[in-house]
Amino acid sequence: MTLVKKILGNEQARFNMIEQQIRTWEVLDPNVLQLLHKVPREHFVPEAYQGLAFADIEIPLIDGQTMLSPKLEARILQSLAIEASDRVLHIGTGSGYFTALLANLAAHVYSIEINAELSATAAYKLATHEIHNVTIELGSGCDGLKIHQPYNVIVLTGSSPVEPLNLRAQLAIGGSLFVVLGTAPVMEATLITRVSETGFNKQVLFETCLPELENAPQGKTFEF
Repeated sequence: MTLVKKILGNEQARFNMIEQQIRTWEVLDPNVLQLLHKVPREHFVPEAYQGLAFADIEIPLIDGQTMLSPKLEARILQSLAIEASDRVLHIGTGSGYFTALLANLAAHVYSIEINAELSATAAYKLATHEIHNVTIELGSGCDGLKIHQPYNVIVLTGSSPVEPLNLRAQLAIGGSLFVVLGTAPVMEATLITRVSETGFNKQVLFETCLPELENAPQGKTFEF
């Protein structure tokens, strides 16, 4: 396959992904749709899975981690409504693709990854695409990253059986936390918004199922 044919094939596959997977899953925000056209997902997909870069699946990485499916990435971004002045904490860097999407919307992204190989690869790919408003931290993210708080957005791209205890306190007032809570086979994509110093609103957005974050809390840690 020539380079031109490959590029044209990717553009058609990207168009089909957006029109057939993402729009049909109630993602209609023009900023999100434009972003998915702009950031080349295929550049962040492991070489062995290049042919599946735009498929409606979770693409395997290493150590049981995966890239989110395209429609889930889009749905999360739409629910967060990130603004250009926002500071974002992203827990679970993975391939770096979702980090890149966040960085194109926000002022700065702090992204935590527990696997050193994934962290290094994501940092390299972000730099290759001249995305410089990202700080990647190596470590477990379930306790957040207090040093840079408060955040306007906190988003976990792995699931947790229960809500991690320390994340709400790291939100700015008006900020939102996205986390997938529960255990397989059914988990709940949940948006928690800080409305005051002590007040929070919780909204279940949809049901899904994601691999669990390493070191995710297993016990009951928060009670309404």
